[in-house]
Parts: sequence; structure tokens; C-alpha cells
Amino acid sequence: MAERPAEGGGIEIRRLYKIFGENARAYLECVERGMSKAELMARHRHVLGLRDVNIHMKPGCIQVIMGLSGSGKSTLIRHINRLIDPTAGEVLVDGVDVVKMNRSELRQFRRRQTAMVFQKFALLPHRTVLDNAVFGLEVKGVARAGQVESAMRWLARVGLAGFEDRYPNQLSGGMQQRVGLARALANDAPIMLMDEAFSALDPLIRVDMQTVLLDLQKEIKKTIVFITHDLDEALRLGDAIAILRDGEVIQQGTNQDIVLRPADDYVASFVKEVNRGRVIKVEAIMGPAPENMDSPKLAIASGAVLEDAARLLSDASETALAVLDHEGRRIGCVDIQRILTAMVTPVASGGGERRESSFALPDLGASAETATRG
Repeated sequence: MAERPAEGGGIEIRRLYKIFGENARAYLECVERGMSKAELMARHRHVLGLRDVNIHMKPGCIQVIMGLSGSGKSTLIRHINRLIDPTAGEVLVDGVDVVKMNRSELRQFRRRQTAMVFQKFALLPHRTVLDNAVFGLEVKGVARAGQVESAMRWLARVGLAGFEDRYPNQLSGGMQQRVGLARALANDAPIMLMDEAFSALDPLIRVDMQTVLLDLQKEIKKTIVFITHDLDEALRLGDAIAILRDGEVIQQGTNQDIVLRPADDYVASFVKEVNRGRVIKVEAIMGPAPENMDSPKLAIASGAVLEDAARLLSDASETALAVLDHEGRRIGCVDIQRILTAMVTPVASGGGERRESSFALPDLGASAETATRG
């Protein structure tokens, strides 16, 4: 197996198909020609898990995979560490196809390049918090002193210093998931797979865990694949989002892409209740930078959300403000009309009955690299 680069974790999924059933490959051509999930089940008693999934996941970013139950999101994440074998397709990690790994290579890949955080915590009840946190390092054969040093450091980082001698049944759900997160971080793998990791938690604890993850990611810069059915969670965490339905990717892009330009009515139905003022960034809707550098008088930094811009305009009784990059240069301008228009319910790209926006939004592809999380 090829050696992993010092800074790895890039994932490329190409033409991935998964059909569940005893004779899956016999029906692959039917699915490739367009046979639906319902038809495959009705005619051949096989289940379509994934159809022609293509996703590029950048190293050091949080890639969110979202969809309703049965959409294929958990099936997809389990292909990355090959807990599930595909019917067809490639899963490339740093250019190496996981699908083609032999048993020994796959074992090393799972131990050294991936870590997983589960929805139901998956802690060993007879082990203390510390002994749960070192489990992955034990499997890798790390000396005990190194295990303890790493685990204690990460337990402290997730807020569990002083709890290392407790047992899982002595902890709340949120604290148990912090142990699971510390265990994954202690393993020091470049890729973290998080399957509905926070969905079993109470709403306030869930938001708290999202904050913990975002704060840690600023430091660790791992490739995180995060599965969720919750759009608010996806928009908050994701550098990139892919939305699945019946095993197919129906839209992928930044949170700005998803909210501003839903691909169809299905995605539009997801985003219609989103508080767009707290998600959309000013650079996603700005117009050209003003030629007159003295106008408008107000300015706001890129990365600010529309709600912040509207509040600033309201407080100053102004109608427009300049947008500045991280070096303080003017890169565009937003006015109150653009802000209000961007806050209304979006129109699906495929049409629909919703009112069209009154201005053309800029190409978000150019700003995807600089967009920050909400």
C-alpha cells in the first residue's frame, strides 16, 4: 500500500454504486440505465443503496453528507473505511483505492488513517474513560506511556479532565460522546468519520458538541466526514455539503450554494425554514466594489452574515456598505435591497411556484474557497 503523505486525508469517490442482495452485480447494468430504487425492489427484491455517487472531499475540511432516513448517507460513509464493499466504483484516499486493498492493507488503513465516532457512543462499559480513550492506540501497539499521554491530552481538550477514572454509566450522554471524540482524536488519524455523532444528544448539548468540534477543527485540520439528517447542523458544520436522496447525490456545494441556489424542489423544501440572515455571507450576494472609495461610508468584513449587515445599516440609518477582505481591501458592496431579497424563500433551480429573486446572484464557485462557516 502506498505510504500516506505527511498531510493527507483527501478523499475522492468516483462512480460509486451499492446494491444490496445476493446477486447485486447482475442488476448493476439495470441501475446504470436508470432503474429506480422502487422498481429494483419490486422486480428483483434487491435494495439500491447508492447510485453513481461522485464526491471530492478536500483534506482538512468538514464534508457533511445529509439526507433523510434511507437516503444512503450511512451506507456511503461506511464505504470510506470499507465496512461495506461497493458493487462498483472507486474510493480513493490520497490517491490509493481502498476498494482494491487486500486484507492486511485494509487493516493498517483502518488503524492508521481513519477514526470513527458513532451515534450510540460505542464505549466499552467495563473500561474507564481513560481506558476507552486509549483503545485505538492499544490496537495500534503504542506503548502504554504514549497511550496515556495522548488520551489525557485529548480528554482535557474535550472538557473531561478529572473524569478519566469514571465509567461510561457514570457520565451523561454528552460526556460519553466527548469520550468517543477524544478516543478518535487520540488515534491521530487524518480522517474522522462521524455517523450521526450528535443526533442522540439533547438539543442544547448537541449545539455544545458542535461548538467543541468546530473549535477543535481550527487546530487539528482533519478531514472530517460528518453524517446528519439535520440541516441546521449541516449548515453550521460543513465546509461542503452533499445532499442525498434514494442513494443519489442531488446537490453538493458550500452552505451558501445550498441555501441560495437549491437544485430542485426537494432541496428547496429543506432550506425554506432556514434563518437565511444567519447563514448567508455578505460576499455571496455582494455587487461590484464601488469606484468612489468614499462611498458607501460603512464597511463590513467578508464572512459576516446578512443579519449583521442589516443591523449595521439600521443602526447607522444607511442603505449600503462596502465589503472588505481580510486585508481590509474593498471587494464589493451590498445594499439593503440585496440583503432583503436574499433573505426571502429561495427558488429551486428546476423551477417551481416561488417568486424569483430580483437580482442575479454572483457565481459562488469563485467565493467557495474564502467562504467561512456560519
